[in-house]
Amino acid sequence: MHTLDIAAILRETLFTAVKIGAPSLISALLAGLAISVFQTVTQISESTLAFLPKFFASMTALFIAGSFMYSSLLDYAHHIFDDLIVAGMS
Repeated sequence: MHTLDIAAILRETLFTAVKIGAPSLISALLAGLAISVFQTVTQISESTLAFLPKFFASMTALFIAGSFMYSSLLDYAHHIFDDLIVAGMS
């Protein structure tokens, strides 16, 4: 009898979530770090200065990595539904 392995499904779900979220989060992190270094060097203490560069970095990362993110989510959905069908037949 074939059963669903819940631990494997949860592990794959978390890994897929990290793959989907990583491009925008890493780009926002790097943009924030660069703005923080710039603010430290120039001694500008404006908290709203970092918003636009982080926003544009995130949107650029989403634009560039969007197809990768879509394919990762689609592969995950196909895999989950295939497992559900196989488990339902047995």
